[in-house]
Amino acid sequence: MKDTKVTVCKDTGNYRIGEVADLAGVTIRTVRYYEELGLLKPQMRKESGHRRYTHRDVVALRRIKELQDFGLSLKDIRDIAKLTQKDPTGDKRRLILLDRYQDKLNETTAKMENLQKYIQELRWHIEQLKEVKNFQSCPGKECETCKFRGICSFAENSIP
Repeated sequence: MKDTKVTVCKDTGNYRIGEVADLAGVTIRTVRYYEELGLLKPQMRKESGHRRYTHRDVVALRRIKELQDFGLSLKDIRDIAKLTQKDPTGDKRRLILLDRYQDKLNETTAKMENLQKYIQELRWHIEQLKEVKNFQSCPGKECETCKFRGICSFAENSIP
């Protein structure tokens, strides 16, 4: 039997799989799945074969989770992680992430602008429904004096 000692560094931790999963906010199954995909490699194993994880593994798991929250697929994350050997400075990974984050920001900003328009539409519809005296005449005679006439697509004269 091989004599393997587990090195414990106070700054890096020495966690069992359940502990590292809890610290990273993922399930044990997720930790194992990330290992299968090559996204995570336990730094140590005990004589019994049990995996041992470090603080660096916790950070890696949190980073994977964060990247997924930003919309990156596990394939994208794996591709970026593979660059580690070819990218000692980290600059290629940084530029890829910068590009992905910029795309997500642009996409989210566009969604937010659409939501703002939708909110404005809802507000004037709510206000219009509160103020209309005779809902049955909308569109109709009330359109002449309605303050929403310019933005209402049902207003008389707005339909050719």
